[in-house]
Amino acid sequence: MNRYPIWKYAIILVALLVGAIYALPNFFGESPAVQVLSAKPQVKVDSGTLGQVEAALKAAAIAADQVTLDGASIKVRVGSPEAQLKAKEALQKALVPDPANPSYVVALNLLNRSPAWLTSLHASPMYLGLDLRGGVHFMLQVDMQAALAKRAESLAGDLRTSLREKNVRHSGISRNNQTIEVRFKDAATLDAAKAVLQDQFTDLQTVEAPDGTDIKLTASIKPEAGRRIQEQALKQNITTLHNRINELGVAEPVIQQQGLDRIVVQLPGVQDTAKAKDILGRTATLEVRLVDESTEARAAESGTGMVPFGSERYLERDGRPVIVKKQVILTGENLTDAQPGFDSQTQEPTVNLNLDAKGTRIFRDVTRENVGKRMAILLFEKGKGEVVTAPVIRTEIGGGRVQISGAMTVVEANDTALLLRAGSLAAPMEIIEETTIGPSLGAENIAKGFNSVAWGFLAVAVFMCLYYMLFGIFSSLALAFNLLLLVAVLSMLQATLTLPGMAAMALVLGMAIDANVLINERVREELRNGASAQAAIHTGYDRAWATIFDSNITTLIAGLALLAFGSGPVRGFAVVHCLGIMTSMFSGVFFSRGLVNLWYGRKNRLKTVSIGTVWRPDAANTLKTQ
Repeated sequence: MNRYPIWKYAIILVALLVGAIYALPNFFGESPAVQVLSAKPQVKVDSGTLGQVEAALKAAAIAADQVTLDGASIKVRVGSPEAQLKAKEALQKALVPDPANPSYVVALNLLNRSPAWLTSLHASPMYLGLDLRGGVHFMLQVDMQAALAKRAESLAGDLRTSLREKNVRHSGISRNNQTIEVRFKDAATLDAAKAVLQDQFTDLQTVEAPDGTDIKLTASIKPEAGRRIQEQALKQNITTLHNRINELGVAEPVIQQQGLDRIVVQLPGVQDTAKAKDILGRTATLEVRLVDESTEARAAESGTGMVPFGSERYLERDGRPVIVKKQVILTGENLTDAQPGFDSQTQEPTVNLNLDAKGTRIFRDVTRENVGKRMAILLFEKGKGEVVTAPVIRTEIGGGRVQISGAMTVVEANDTALLLRAGSLAAPMEIIEETTIGPSLGAENIAKGFNSVAWGFLAVAVFMCLYYMLFGIFSSLALAFNLLLLVAVLSMLQATLTLPGMAAMALVLGMAIDANVLINERVREELRNGASAQAAIHTGYDRAWATIFDSNITTLIAGLALLAFGSGPVRGFAVVHCLGIMTSMFSGVFFSRGLVNLWYGRKNRLKTVSIGTVWRPDAANTLKTQ
């Protein structure tokens, strides 16, 4: 009656083994480390960089516990925070001789002390949230209306150019917030303009109305196009923030979208909020200039001559010098989009640029006059310029669509388009929330959170053992198994543990034991009604299951609502809460019954069970168990 088949015990053993393996890394702690990453797309972190790191550490007499090349980064483990700071300073001097032009990012980090055999099984600890590790948290609000207004301004200029090219006369074009207003003298001209809009401006929808003696055509951005523009602006801002935060030397920054118009930025280990704000809020500019093709310029590129008057020397992404003229042809203000693609004839990777009306006109004139010459696209940030690409002008380019091609790979085309798009923010942002957590406060939070879970578990276990005797011990073991499973699942999912998450973990302990209380009381009730010991155990588990299932499902629904509609700390709480409910249903019923069946199921003539004192309705008549 109360016996599990072998396969059920096999499931319990497998769950216990997997839970132990994947929860174990969380108990080894973290060691101070220094992480070296690439600061530029063309700079690779490889075995040569590893040799430089080892040589720099040896020269500084720093004994590293371990130096490893892990994917695209090098991690140096040291024994103390003092050695960590010393190692960072030594590597900074060796790998970044020019702080104004860094090729590498040298960042402080904390690495898990898990042994190699656990790492080989991809067993990693949970990430610690900012409130546990310390650092800076920003909530940024993106001005989506400004992004739409900027796009409307660009479309107004393009429309003005298109109407002029089609010889469609109008009485004026103006932008009113996010709409474009065009006035016409007669209906025939209006129809011609509508044809141009329908053919070339598919993102606009129009409404016409009389305006005195004129006819006013009001064009607005379609809702689906507006959503696309806002999504692109948010993605571009996130990409730009990623590029900028490299300068802070943060090993594992968190930059993610929250809602439709907000970005969360978490910088573990950063305490200088002033510098962080400066990095997040700075601007970059894009410039298009002609390459100086003179003999003096060629000599200057090769290093045998001086840079000619009226020109400047910049470096390409691969480090080669390019001499460009000082005169700026176009700026990033004229660029509306940049996307990777392929040439329709050669199938080579390309970068496709879209220019506004002013940029289209200038670009057409410049390319017509400079066929066969090179044109450089430069990105400037904090006064420092870099040549993104310098293609040869093959023919006159009109229409506002520019294609950059050459000896590029697909990855390089993607990177180039990304740099061109993300050189500056697509829409302004405002910091609406700012939090700084000190490292000592983070350590204190970890200690308090751990103590709350440990003492909560101990108090529940003591009560259960005293009140339910051996069944209380089974319940306490099931509760420990539940906690083990919860930590293992969070680790396998690489979830981020925060203070609200630890609070949810402590709450799960109290909720999980509720299932065992229901089971134990059901067993007592059956004993009170005169059932045999084996029958009481069997019936108690069967009848308690429906109640346990209903109560956990309703609680899970509330947790899913928090997960779906909550944000920030609320979501962190909801994740642990929902996972804890599911693991508690497995451990509280399946695992605990396995223990009971293992202990009592082999006894054919079971007289009593150790479940405390069973009180009968008649207070004078009680049934005392083992």
